[in-house]
Amino acid sequence: MLKLLTTAECAAYLRLKERSVYELAARRQIPCTRATGKLLFPQHLLDRWLEARTEGSPDPGSASPLIYAGSSDPLLDWALRESGSGLAVLAAGSLAGLGQLAAGGARLAGLHLPPLDTADAASPDEGAGTVDPASSGNVAALRATLAFADVVAIRWAVRRQGLLVAPGNPRGIERATDLLEPGLRCATRPPDSGSGLLLDRLLGAAGAETMPADPTLLARTEADLAALVADGRADCGLGIEAVARRFGTGFVPLATEAFDLVMRRRDYFEAPLQRLLAFARSAAFAAEAERLGGYDLESAGLVAWNG
Repeated sequence: MLKLLTTAECAAYLRLKERSVYELAARRQIPCTRATGKLLFPQHLLDRWLEARTEGSPDPGSASPLIYAGSSDPLLDWALRESGSGLAVLAAGSLAGLGQLAAGGARLAGLHLPPLDTADAASPDEGAGTVDPASSGNVAALRATLAFADVVAIRWAVRRQGLLVAPGNPRGIERATDLLEPGLRCATRPPDSGSGLLLDRLLGAAGAETMPADPTLLARTEADLAALVADGRADCGLGIEAVARRFGTGFVPLATEAFDLVMRRRDYFEAPLQRLLAFARSAAFAAEAERLGGYDLESAGLVAWNG
């Protein structure tokens, strides 16, 4: 389970003054995130941050296994298989994927994190290709958690996020705050996933409380969430357009987001990742993205971060 420390707890853990922790966070030199205006520090990333600064410590990524960790994405899952990359999939959420990469437990991580200010997120009416990589929450997370590491982030795609609802939207759900309606069964993603964080940010921006989680409606992947809605076990949930189309649910667009692949720079040039990235430039890949729907590939292949 992800353990988040407050600033005071982080200072005590690192044996620093709180002021020093604030200064490190302001300079983006320590792993941290913001939730409702407060700084939170993932303890497992703090441990990796300390290890990376320990003289004589081995590089945790020197022999990382051929595993993709991070957020689930149907286009990526398909491409990992079809490209012959040889990478196994361990989808566990964006922040968990970064932790796996930092710990040397994965060769590749995928993330889609909302900007700290949801006003920076592109409106779905603006088109899926309008996300500015400089304002992406992915870049902010990398600066906060892996700025000390030799990593690069490559844009995979821009995706449409929204509300998955029953066909015809019989409950008339139109915005994130509608999910708080009494009696509505809402499927949710883990709190450290990109979709879970986006929902919290959208609700917070509207002055609403965090979505209460029902453990029986917790979905580990995008497909799991869509299946809950399609089977009638949930009335709604936040997910991407591609899974809504695949499972035949209704879809109410809310935002566009950048989905990036993060890897150590040396691994970028190795055969597994080169096969995947070369395949992503093929006509077959573009056709599959069009078939799935909800993707824009205009910025695919862009270097979103070069640590």
